[in-house]
Amino acid sequence: MSDQVVLGEVLGPLSANERLKKESNFLRGTIETDLKDQITGGFTADNFQLIRFHGMYQQDDRDIRAERAKQKLEPLHNVMLRARMPGGIISPKQWLAIDKFADEHTSYGSIRLTTRQTFQFHGVLKPNIKLMHQTLNSIGIDSIATAGDVNRNVLCTSNPIESELHQEAYEWAKKISEHLLPKTRAYAEIWLDGEKVETTDEEPILGSNYLPRKFKTTVVIPPNNDIDVHANDLNFVAIAENGKLIGFNVLVGGGLAMTHGDTSTYPRKADDFGFISLDKTLDIAAAVVTTQRDWGNRSNRKNAKTKYTLDRVGIDVFKAEVEKRANVQFSDSRAYEFKTRGDRIGWLEGIDGNYHLSLFIENGRLLDFPNKPLKSGVAEIAKIHTGDFRMTANQNLIVAGVTPDQKDKIDAIARSHGLVDDTVSSQRINSMACVAFPTCPLAMAEAERFLPQFVTDVENILKKHNFQEQDNIILRVTGCPNGCGRAMLAEVGLVGKAPGRYNLHLGGNRAGTRVPKMYKENITDKQILEEMDTLVGLWATERNENESFGDFTIRAGIIEEVIISKRDFYA
Repeated sequence: MSDQVVLGEVLGPLSANERLKKESNFLRGTIETDLKDQITGGFTADNFQLIRFHGMYQQDDRDIRAERAKQKLEPLHNVMLRARMPGGIISPKQWLAIDKFADEHTSYGSIRLTTRQTFQFHGVLKPNIKLMHQTLNSIGIDSIATAGDVNRNVLCTSNPIESELHQEAYEWAKKISEHLLPKTRAYAEIWLDGEKVETTDEEPILGSNYLPRKFKTTVVIPPNNDIDVHANDLNFVAIAENGKLIGFNVLVGGGLAMTHGDTSTYPRKADDFGFISLDKTLDIAAAVVTTQRDWGNRSNRKNAKTKYTLDRVGIDVFKAEVEKRANVQFSDSRAYEFKTRGDRIGWLEGIDGNYHLSLFIENGRLLDFPNKPLKSGVAEIAKIHTGDFRMTANQNLIVAGVTPDQKDKIDAIARSHGLVDDTVSSQRINSMACVAFPTCPLAMAEAERFLPQFVTDVENILKKHNFQEQDNIILRVTGCPNGCGRAMLAEVGLVGKAPGRYNLHLGGNRAGTRVPKMYKENITDKQILEEMDTLVGLWATERNENESFGDFTIRAGIIEEVIISKRDFYA
């Protein structure tokens, strides 16, 4: 394929993924042929990649991969599906349907709440894949564009208290999601047996080759940065007056993924382009996406995200192109401040007189554990709940819109199933991990299975140094450097390097507006705990009043602050 040239700069020959997308016939490929192949449980060649645009990743159980190889068997191929749920809102009826499918047609029987504010099915075998899509479609859910080189599930601050403002923001999240969706009929034709019509597919926003890389969008309501704006390509920061939404500040170019040993890759904060009125929202969204579509690096996928495009062409040049394409001039950003970013676990009363119960779900894994039947508990709540559920970007679940007469019943169900546990520490609530082993093919180290005991060890260190319950550290673990667990916005971030070994990053802040820097490379969990014991001890004796751990590590000179990612992250 020919070289890519952007603004006169030759970026190099197009990557293999560009050939794949071009020849896919608008994401159809030969997926239907693969579905009929009973010899293998997996998808072949290009289809392995193409199913991602339909919301699925091919995986296998890595715990048993070696044993199956000894038996001359292929890996136990299955797919993970990620649903498209803008803003994370799901009805009780929909919940009961996905609960039933997880029970009957997945290998693990669980529902996984993700950092992308949606749910995932894990372990769906090939004979059940079409049934899965048709089941979701029957209840008004799909998985279009939740993976692949497209705009993915649009996040929105959960904010159950200010119901009117949240509703406005949520409606914009839905509109943005629909506006940026692929227009191809491939999904309906393949999975829903949609009629194949003689038509020429067009992708006016995404283009026939789609985007150079994945693209993530959010709508956030200050002061709670619960969706971590700096992890995303495009963010709409809600600006309200008298409780009514009047417009958005637009932040562009955030992203956390990097590659070990490759200093051309790095986490990056988003830049504030300025304020727009509500009526310009979709125009700006399309303009940012199409600029990245045309200018993003299609030669080197490791440098293909929006953050690298901004640094390559210049922020002012990118912003001016967005204004030109949208026929909009950004005005000065309106004042806002992020003060928190977690979920307020427990009961809260909204301004409308209804109640909201935020449930802490460790690692987002809903399953019936011994003496703790979490998944069954949510299903029991769904049978009587007249409001909705809200999945959060922190892997938790909000039972929203509970009427006063239902509050005690729902509380009793939640407590009897272990969904409400008053002994859960603030440290555990502020800790998070990606899935990693055994299902993620990119995992280099444990994350989800590693986190619970590691948090217990950190809790013991905090107690040893006489910290109170409210004193906690934002702690996140990812099994590889791709950023799913958002460790690169934590006060303490562990990034998997090899089995049992991690890079230790320090210096993020409570609001999620600072990238941490690597403190120790490729060390064991035992070594990490030894480092934590020393650092927490210093924090206990030398911190200023109410000073957070991340702020302390920078003020005390333990780690240097990352101000400009490209310049400071590796310095």
